[in-house]
Amino acid sequence: MSSIVSVSSRDGVAVITLDNPPVNALSYALRDPLNKALIAARDDDTVKAIVLTCAGRTFVSGADIREFGTPLTSKEPNLGDLIATLETINKPTVAAIHGTALGGGLELALGCYFRVADAKAMVGLPEVKLGLLPGAGGTQRAPRLAGPQKALAMIVSGNPIGAADALKHGLVDQVVEDGLVDAAVAFAAAKASEGAHLILVRDRDEKVAAARGDEAALDAAIKKATAKARGLVAPLRCAQSVKNAVMLPFEEGLKKEREYFIELVTGDQSKAQRHLFFAQREAAKVSGVDKTVKPRAINRVGVIGAGTMGGGIAMSFVNGGIPVTILEANEEALKRGLATIEKNYGISVSRGSLSDEAKAKRLALFTPTTDYGDLADCDLIIEAVFEEIGVKEDVFTKLDAIAKPGAILASNTSYLDVNTIAGFTKRPQDVLGTHFFSPANVMKLLEIVRGEKTAPDVLATILAIAKRISKVPVVVGVCHGFVGNRMLGSRSAESEALLLEGSSPESVDKAFTDFGWPMGPFQMFDLAGLDIGWRTRKSLGLKAVISDTLCEAGRYGQKTGKGYYLYEDGSRVPKTDPEVEKLIADKASGKGINRRTISDQEILERTLYPMVNEGALILEEGIAERPSDIDIVWTNGYGFPIGKGGPMFWADMEGLDKIVERLEYWHGKTGKDVFKPAALLVKLASEKKGFADLQAGTA
Repeated sequence: MSSIVSVSSRDGVAVITLDNPPVNALSYALRDPLNKALIAARDDDTVKAIVLTCAGRTFVSGADIREFGTPLTSKEPNLGDLIATLETINKPTVAAIHGTALGGGLELALGCYFRVADAKAMVGLPEVKLGLLPGAGGTQRAPRLAGPQKALAMIVSGNPIGAADALKHGLVDQVVEDGLVDAAVAFAAAKASEGAHLILVRDRDEKVAAARGDEAALDAAIKKATAKARGLVAPLRCAQSVKNAVMLPFEEGLKKEREYFIELVTGDQSKAQRHLFFAQREAAKVSGVDKTVKPRAINRVGVIGAGTMGGGIAMSFVNGGIPVTILEANEEALKRGLATIEKNYGISVSRGSLSDEAKAKRLALFTPTTDYGDLADCDLIIEAVFEEIGVKEDVFTKLDAIAKPGAILASNTSYLDVNTIAGFTKRPQDVLGTHFFSPANVMKLLEIVRGEKTAPDVLATILAIAKRISKVPVVVGVCHGFVGNRMLGSRSAESEALLLEGSSPESVDKAFTDFGWPMGPFQMFDLAGLDIGWRTRKSLGLKAVISDTLCEAGRYGQKTGKGYYLYEDGSRVPKTDPEVEKLIADKASGKGINRRTISDQEILERTLYPMVNEGALILEEGIAERPSDIDIVWTNGYGFPIGKGGPMFWADMEGLDKIVERLEYWHGKTGKDVFKPAALLVKLASEKKGFADLQAGTA
């Protein structure tokens, strides 16, 4: 048929093999010959059954996302047409699934009468992570096989399930340990020989009929599944479409699904999430680190510090199967840190996300020590000590003396100069920053700070190891705060001014959560601990009138039960504190400020616009390689709403000319440098261009 689709015969069973590397994406180049092969096999009387399989490491892992921006009818047959062809075949059709069957891949498999899966296969409908829903019948067919509640959980979360789980819930009909294609051919031949009545997935009504009788239970499941949607439309449309599978005839549900898909694919949220999908892949491309640069072998990692950050970093590597030597200053601190690690794994066991056996295996990968000499066999050593340059100097001087040649030495600093830290050693080429985010065993972002002498293979190694431990890496340059914390400083610059002029912690935080943030800045300060910023300000000779006063009173946030908010009886739920309201009013009065009502729009202009402006400065200085790298930092490390695509993508949607105009207004009103528009921002706005043009090389 073609190089992408080939057909062979096994005793009357047509085996159609798809070969579209690397993941057999359902591009037009695959769909067209596949549709022709299906029609040919359907109309060939010598063919008694059909097996659909894939070459390479995986079954079809989804649609070609690049086609989502094109007219939906421009490249027919589309996936819906393919499935419609499958459903005209009155012969057993079997999808032989290995690797992953995701999105359109699983929808294609659901168009077959049967599915046989390799024991290690994963299946799922992850479209919601791109701001979409399954658009080729996935929300209608999956509930008919797996039941509405299981389908709802899969589709709204977008998380795949394993073959055993899929078999248990009816998504696949057989699971085999090996010989997948042989097993699928035998399965198809047996069904053909039986001559049994074939029932299309679309016509299987038993599980949806059962749910139809208890709409309240279905609505409760939908409420639970969409509880964390946080302003995202796609999870809600996914849930409603699954409900339609229960409450509407198949064709009506399918029509509604398609309407929802078109609404979502043309909407800003999906455009933003698709931008992030490609941005994450772009972030892995680093200047000076091409495919000829080979990473160093990492067989053992050393972590200095067993506190909250060090323990979390150590867990990240152990979770990736890498042994860790963890060092603390004394036995007491070491025991305390290991106890916390064991407690964290225990919580995972209690939640059912980790078995007791897996917990024991992970704990066995830790080697505790108080002796720097025990780090001598480590291939990568990461320090997670206090953010004081003198402490860093002491650590790196010791590491330089004991680490083996070629070992990578990394600092988990969040704002200190990595070049200065590298200068504490005789091997600056082996030194870089690895800025993990707390809790490090949970948060995905890893800001990799490239020093001026960091070797290319050191960067290649950390990029590779980040993938191994399920982190999202972004390489950045050296400056105070790098990308994330530098922009956070600009976002936070007006926080106290807003309070003094008339806002409250509650009103600022509400403006942020209404925008789509998981929490507002003052809730974040309380969560992180106000004392952290206080310590940093003191080291830099800076002051913050309200925050410093709170810290001087021992109000450090959630850990002390008081910060900008009250946290009663150990609760993490913030409550308004009249003492803070009085403090703000008194400080404003003392400065002669007449407080006023401040709108949500003003709050966003004085916090988010400076952040975008700082991002432009970061790009001017080459600290970030591309605008999308900044978006990955902020959506993965700081909670910027994914439905808005990150600060630079959102700025383009907002309009750079509008942002420049408002920055100039606030600069004129306040005289503060944080509002002085960056030259790059002014240039792009004057040329009617955006950061996307900069990314594409057209600006």
